[in-house]
Amino acid sequence: MTFHCKNYDIVEDKCKRLHGECVPGRRGCVVEGRVALSEELEAKVKALDKSVPQELLDSLKKQ
Repeated sequence: MTFHCKNYDIVEDKCKRLHGECVPGRRGCVVEGRVALSEELEAKVKALDKSVPQELLDSLKKQ
């Protein structure tokens, strides 16, 4: 399955909104809660959640 995201920078291969690796479904992602994730992707999202500052996550929710 593929998707298109207006926040994905194909040249830099990263998420423009989160300023890092594009991981569909991670906190702050525009598809968060809208798609079913594989077990592997869920594990990656959980690992990323531990490394992202809470202030950034809170500011993304307000947008």
